[in-house]
Amino acid sequence: MPAGIAVLAVLLVTVGLSRLKPAAPAVDRATVWMDTVEQGLMVIQVSGPGNLVPEQIRWIPAEVQGRVERKLVQPGTEVTAGTVLVELSNPDVQLQLLESERQLSAAEQQLVMLETSLETQRLNQEGLIAQVRSQHLEARRNALDLEELSRKGEGYVSDSELQTARERAEELETRLGLERRRLEVMRESEGPQLQVQRDQIERLRRIVAFQNDRIASMMVRAGIDGVLQEMDLEEGQWVMNGQTLARVVVPERLKAELRIPQTQATNVALGQRAFVDTRTDTIQGQVVRIDPAAQGGVVVVDVSLPAELPRSARPGLAVEGVVELERLDDVLYVGRPAYGQAFNTVGLFKLVEGGSHAERVNVRLGRSSVKFIEIMDGLQVGDVVVLTDMSQWDAYDRVRLR
Repeated sequence: MPAGIAVLAVLLVTVGLSRLKPAAPAVDRATVWMDTVEQGLMVIQVSGPGNLVPEQIRWIPAEVQGRVERKLVQPGTEVTAGTVLVELSNPDVQLQLLESERQLSAAEQQLVMLETSLETQRLNQEGLIAQVRSQHLEARRNALDLEELSRKGEGYVSDSELQTARERAEELETRLGLERRRLEVMRESEGPQLQVQRDQIERLRRIVAFQNDRIASMMVRAGIDGVLQEMDLEEGQWVMNGQTLARVVVPERLKAELRIPQTQATNVALGQRAFVDTRTDTIQGQVVRIDPAAQGGVVVVDVSLPAELPRSARPGLAVEGVVELERLDDVLYVGRPAYGQAFNTVGLFKLVEGGSHAERVNVRLGRSSVKFIEIMDGLQVGDVVVLTDMSQWDAYDRVRLR
């Protein structure tokens, strides 16, 4: 009988132990991140890394190919628009200038010769007209004299002689008209002939000016006031036409180029406020451009910055940027947990029993921001929840905080 009682007792103890819940595991309080649920204004933000870049950048190309003779300025130096950065040389360009100048001189000489020739032809024609006019007048007087004699009676002038005189006068009159017309044609054609030659000279002058500009371009200048940021050249190096020689920037006018993850950039719009963190200062700006295409999973967003910038702002500086998308009034929110996406339901550990323990509760999340997320259901103002990833305790609904 005692043996039966002992067996029964062992069975009861075994069943009781099997129904006991496992003891709550202990979690070091210092290893978890917690936050308190609050109600009020929540700002929806997206963030991304980026760099400060100049708004005005001037790339300076080589207008002619040539050899680098001298580097006159080093990167980092302040320059003006007329500062000579590098000096190039190319004998072929100088020879082309001399050839174009020779052609211009020859064309100008041809113009002088043409003007002289046309003037001489015109004077000769005017002289010929004067001679023909004199002959015509003489022939007409002779014909009139013969007509006068013919009226006095027969025997003084024969009909044949009179007719010949009249025909001679008519011939010279016709010739005089033709020579005058020829003079008019010469005068009308003189202007176009001279204009053609003058146009040729003007074209050659433009060619000479172009060649002079090419010679001048071998003294490579900055073009704008700013700072020489880059010039990777060595003396004696041969550069090709169109090759980039240097880059000059205006450091006073900077903008931020932020790389926002494409999953977060959907609601970014022009005009939204943005904040750029330089690690020592925070600068407020405004979204002015959004790259239409994503590259490498990010969208480049340009943020304009004020003219007056802190001393920490300089071209190329790595920054962190935050863009404000929306401001939500009077909502429940908490720090963004390490897991769980917007508009999902997740299990969060809420502190109970004065903070000595934490129990898992289902929380429905709403809109999310960089640091905070909206609480739609499952928590109340003042609740303290664990935001650290607690996936290693998925088998437990309760943990002890020590």
